[in-house]
Amino acid sequence: MPGLGASFGRGGATGDLQDLSNADVIVIQGSNMAECHPVGFQWVMEAKARGAKVFHVDPRFTRTSALADTHVPIRTGTDIVLLGAIINRVLTQERDFREYVVAYTNASHLISEDFQDTDDLDGLFSGFDHETNSYDTKSWQYAGTEQHGDEEEETAESSDSESGHSLGAGGAAVEHRSIQRDETLQDPRCVYQVLKRHFARYTPEMVADVCGIPTDLFEELAEAWISNSGREKTGALVYSVGWTQRGTGVQYIRAGAILQLLLGNMGRPGGGVMALRGHASIQGSTDIPTLYNLLPGYLQMPHVERHPDLAGYIDSIKGPAQKGFWANADAYTVSLLKAYFGDEATAENDYLFDELPKISGDHGTYSQVMDMIEGGKIFGYFLLGQNPAVGSANGRAQRLGMANLDWMVVRDLVMIESATFWKDAPEVETGEIVPEQCRTEVFFLPAASHVEKEGTFTQTQRLLQWREKAVNPPGDATSELWFFYHLGRRMREKLAGSTDPRDQLLLKLAWDYPLHGEEREPSSEDVLKEINGYGPEGLLPGYTALKADGSTSSGCWIYSGVYADDVNQAARRKPGREQSLHAPEWGWAWPMNRRMLYNRASADPEGRPWSERKALVWWDEEAQRWVGDDIADFEATKPPSYRPPEGATGVAAIAGDDPFIMQSDGKGWLYAPKGVVDGPLPAHYEPAESPFRNAVYTQQANPAREVYTNHLNEVHPSPPELGSQVFPYVWITSRLTEHHTAGGMSRYLPYLAELQPALFMEVSPELARMRGLEHLGWAHVVTARAIVEARVLVTDRLAPLKVQNQLVHQIWLPYHWGQGGLTTGDVVNDLMHLTLDPNVHIQEFKAGTCDVLPGRRPRGAAMLALIDEYRVRGGVTMASGAVAVTADLIARDGQERTDLAQGGDDHVGDGHDDDEIDRVLSVRHDVRSSPEHPQQDVEPAVLDAHPARGLDRRAD
Repeated sequence: MPGLGASFGRGGATGDLQDLSNADVIVIQGSNMAECHPVGFQWVMEAKARGAKVFHVDPRFTRTSALADTHVPIRTGTDIVLLGAIINRVLTQERDFREYVVAYTNASHLISEDFQDTDDLDGLFSGFDHETNSYDTKSWQYAGTEQHGDEEEETAESSDSESGHSLGAGGAAVEHRSIQRDETLQDPRCVYQVLKRHFARYTPEMVADVCGIPTDLFEELAEAWISNSGREKTGALVYSVGWTQRGTGVQYIRAGAILQLLLGNMGRPGGGVMALRGHASIQGSTDIPTLYNLLPGYLQMPHVERHPDLAGYIDSIKGPAQKGFWANADAYTVSLLKAYFGDEATAENDYLFDELPKISGDHGTYSQVMDMIEGGKIFGYFLLGQNPAVGSANGRAQRLGMANLDWMVVRDLVMIESATFWKDAPEVETGEIVPEQCRTEVFFLPAASHVEKEGTFTQTQRLLQWREKAVNPPGDATSELWFFYHLGRRMREKLAGSTDPRDQLLLKLAWDYPLHGEEREPSSEDVLKEINGYGPEGLLPGYTALKADGSTSSGCWIYSGVYADDVNQAARRKPGREQSLHAPEWGWAWPMNRRMLYNRASADPEGRPWSERKALVWWDEEAQRWVGDDIADFEATKPPSYRPPEGATGVAAIAGDDPFIMQSDGKGWLYAPKGVVDGPLPAHYEPAESPFRNAVYTQQANPAREVYTNHLNEVHPSPPELGSQVFPYVWITSRLTEHHTAGGMSRYLPYLAELQPALFMEVSPELARMRGLEHLGWAHVVTARAIVEARVLVTDRLAPLKVQNQLVHQIWLPYHWGQGGLTTGDVVNDLMHLTLDPNVHIQEFKAGTCDVLPGRRPRGAAMLALIDEYRVRGGVTMASGAVAVTADLIARDGQERTDLAQGGDDHVGDGHDDDEIDRVLSVRHDVRSSPEHPQQDVEPAVLDAHPARGLDRRAD
């Protein structure tokens, strides 16, 4: 989990939603929970009815804000400053839950003398390599274990392959046996003191200056959070994609988890970190992944260079003398290979690991889009339940990439924009896609909806719930299970008898599911049993029964136990009124039906509840086992007094007071020596596009961020680069209750289209007056990538904030519209740039800069011309916004870097020279001609002698 492990992108929540009703304070940050997660929000209201204080931290006043006690407006992209200031208060006032922190976190661990923090290096951590824009982590290690760090090449490779994702269920392997500690927490090199120094500059005054949050509002939030945490009280933190879709999203979540650990809120009733998921089985799609970098159960995908054989792969997960349950990675991996290949997988052939596909770098969505645009690398594409033409960042790049394929298969309920882009995309109007010339052959195959097939959803709290099929799908529509089973069957039949080595792995798959009914549908329950796993005695009771000797199989080790006792545990529906609060007989939660992860931390080191009011599990001396209101996330019969013998590894090395059983040292990580590629501690960096200088450090943006340099993905300059004033406003996006993500399930339904009939943008009355925008009239938002028009909703729900002595205006748009359906509109995601978190490749959806103009946008070539005019005025090139180390831009003879960066002057660069302007003008849009779309000159004549050739060339 975040802060407990090393990194966190899309993993599961620490507790269950019902448990929110036990909280004494709930902070909802990075989520419009009432609107986007209304079913779970009922438990927030339960807590409020019981006296809990509810805060909503969000740029916009929403339905969540209306039901919270206090709304805290914030400038998007600055949450680490807010959290850092609360952490600073906890540490400087010594208001942490000290007994919990000493016993259960790595606060006492000593850090290498070689470590240098952002205070020492002006926003960088030690080990940064300017050539690879990545870190060598040796200096981040615990004292005496520096040799176990990662070279910068390894962290660069880790960023490419997103291997940090596999650490979401635990932490990176570290050498735990020689860790030096100071349990008085006074040694200047202990984690506690390192944290104290690191967050010292994060103050209430900085929160006001950077976040735009008044000091009195900060005081209210900080005091409520701290005073409602500790031995007798607990607080919960709730977040969603408002945090994850960031260029520093992993560090946002790390900051939240650090605070929760310091306050003793992890593993306890009413505490934890709730990671809300936006769809019924988003959690399931990462547990049994649709992600290129993971195998089921958060096992990392083998890498072609790092994992030459099975033993090397397993050792990379376990590490030397690993402590905790990740030491059993061999059992999880071998059992998965047995589920894949059955009797074909044997010890003699390394369970076919050598033949398993392996990754070689970044094969993520956006990397593939760039490859598609470039051509010659990707020729075919399957789209299943996705609509990238509308729902992914930089929709224009998505559509132009798809237009360069040979074939594409789309399975969906309706003809979504990704199926029809070749004939009706916005680029058809601009001439960038000509239907008669588009090479992509689209095969549309109708899909069954969730009520037309059986199976499980895994929702936000790791809970699997079974659903029966209500009706048969209409016409030719089929389930994904039917489609892929029969696709695999037909391919295997065509290849039967082949001796070509490339065909052998497909032929060796265990692809023998029994079929049912006239539709010859495989049984979802049979698949769930395969996921649960089998042993010599039949279905397995749980993951602790998995073996590394090939005698067991399991399609996903964390799901093992979902079919324990030959019962579909996910199908249980015992009413909650007949159970305890956690309702253990409603569905099944991974792992082993535990509803609160790391719940051993709810008891003190001796096994006694920290307080009776917050009791969850405890050690029963008479019964000699852990008992309580949840299944103990700990070995049931291991007493608190247990201390591992010398040389113990794996589960045997977990002491009786080590609650974080997936961690290599058994502790919650306030400081992450490994596993994150952009720093062991959270640090505030401005979003990749920002109208402000970073007031915390000279370093402007995350130096390890990933940017795809392509003329379709040019990033606006941010101070200290020139040109940022051309894009003075900030756009933010989120979704509506009435429309579902990319709109395929909502814009085509009359009653939902009627509820939200048109794309709109929310702006403040002040911004409306400044830019001449009329309520319910038209306006268009302009970036260097796209222009989006929408109706205007003038509202005080989005008030301007005072930041660095000036007002910043934020513009909100929902991202559900496209050219299809009963209500149509521009694609808001066209505005986005592809700047990614280096740990998990998640795009920065929630902050960018723009301009806004009244009226409807220009059409066709005229729209491209306006984009180019803004590109020239702002000096936007493939190099803008892409410099990793800000000091490289602003260091000049005779002046200190910090003075230049933080002196309040947005224009400390050297200006745009003729070569830079020529680079802007040299980019021509790929506009093609046809009888319906004749070739047009899309560059405006004004560019021939554009004032940008002298733009902002004033002396600093």
